[in-house]
Amino acid sequence: MHRVIAETSLFLLLLFSLGNLASATMFTIENRCSYTVWPGTLAGNGAAVLGDGGFPLPTGTSVRLAAPAGWSGRCAGGMKCTGGGVPPVTLAEFTIGTGSAQDFYDVSLVDGYNVAMGVRATGGTGNCQYAGCVTDLNGKCPTELQVTAEGGSIVACKSACAAFNAAEFCCTGEYSTPQTCKPTQYSEIFKSACPSAYSYAYDDATSTCTCSASDYVITFCPN
Repeated sequence: MHRVIAETSLFLLLLFSLGNLASATMFTIENRCSYTVWPGTLAGNGAAVLGDGGFPLPTGTSVRLAAPAGWSGRCAGGMKCTGGGVPPVTLAEFTIGTGSAQDFYDVSLVDGYNVAMGVRATGGTGNCQYAGCVTDLNGKCPTELQVTAEGGSIVACKSACAAFNAAEFCCTGEYSTPQTCKPTQYSEIFKSACPSAYSYAYDDATSTCTCSASDYVITFCPN
């Protein structure tokens, strides 16, 4: 998604070969942070990987990528990541509908948090809600979840699953259903800070957004 002009052109040429660009969903990824971020992309359902899997995006720049109908995948943000990112990372997740089917999208903190992110639908029809976590969660992160850099500054906040590897936090084993896996004290910290983002695996009711025939703007550090 953001490697410089020459490489961006190459990515768009590759996407031409995947489908009709006129009917593709356009993703605009922009960086409003005061530092370079490394968006990483990961495709699901056998779909093409966008933006070569990962690239640097300098402060104040943006890039556009086209996804064919039916594309499903993730975009993660970090100081350096490829292929969706190594947790903890903030994630934007999309499943693009085919024909008249709706798109589904969300911002997820299930794999932790490292940068504020927002997703805005443009030109679509339906609810088309804004999804995001625009709060600096690192400043609210409990000590036991903190990831620190040399010098002690907090650079990311782990999920409770990553920190403790326990079934009740990971929604696995006997906690693998919506009925048995409930919010925890840690997921509630995430949810309180970012009400429209996924805070744990079964946080669907308030976190999944829908829109039809839309393009999307993904913004790092939207505030």
